[in-house]
Amino acid sequence: MDIVMFLAPFSLALGLMAVAAFWWTLRDGQYDDPAGDAARILVDDPEDRPT
Repeated sequence: MDIVMFLAPFSLALGLMAVAAFWWTLRDGQYDDPAGDAARILVDDPEDRPT
């Protein structure tokens, strides 16, 4: 029973840290242009080719 008293607050704190990290990335603009990022990998850029 002692381990439950340790793990319950630990798991709640870990969950709150995950939510805080997600909120931080959301407010930082990490997910602003997912369509542009997906299309950018398909562009054939001549500067990226080896010489």
